[in-house]
Amino acid sequence: MMSFAEALVFVVAAILLGLTSLWKRKSPLRMRGIPALLSLRRALGLSVEDGTRLHISLGSASPLDGRGTSALAGLAALRRIAEHAAASDAPPVASAGDPALGLLSQDTMQAGYKTAGAEGLYAQDTGRAAGLTPFGYAAGAMHISPNENVSANILLGHFGPEAALIADAAERSGAVLIGASDNLTGQAVLFASAREALIGEELFAAGASLEAGAFHAASLTLQDLLRWLIILALAGGAALKFLRFI
Repeated sequence: MMSFAEALVFVVAAILLGLTSLWKRKSPLRMRGIPALLSLRRALGLSVEDGTRLHISLGSASPLDGRGTSALAGLAALRRIAEHAAASDAPPVASAGDPALGLLSQDTMQAGYKTAGAEGLYAQDTGRAAGLTPFGYAAGAMHISPNENVSANILLGHFGPEAALIADAAERSGAVLIGASDNLTGQAVLFASAREALIGEELFAAGASLEAGAFHAASLTLQDLLRWLIILALAGGAALKFLRFI
């Protein structure tokens, strides 16, 4: 017999498939606006016009461990950024604090260039592993902004207190800083440092905001639906408990 957890996963998967189908049919549903992601799209457009670079920092999580979901979210955004900026005079550069993630960043950027029909313009050194430890990675990544004509630093991945070093380098070089982390310490640092910070699960909305595909848009819509269901359940439970004392 199916357990409650299995039934819940089945229901959520069915809803996700239904929402994906709606987005593929260009449903009139609209995603909620997130200021940081709107700034990300604006920074992408301005970098192409100005001939400046975007620096996408993917954090130090390995895609093979439990923190890999944040890295995958960053890779989804990276592919769309590479696709949009493929024809730019100053292509985006991606840095990672894990060897496997560094290789995936190269493959992801190359796929973006290929989708844009500009595979010949792809340079392999635009995806790199800047360090093998969190602070080693931050020490390597913080020099990209002031030395490679970067107009915006975008941090999407697993970051801890080392994010402060990258944020400080971005501020000193006058670059826009947009950040998100799945780590509470990293979130606190970016909330205090970034002009626009993504909080909590908003990290996983980057792909949907950059129109990475119907599945990303559907997953963001499902997050909002589940959030409202949880809010209603909590409010209903509190109301029932209150009524018992009347």
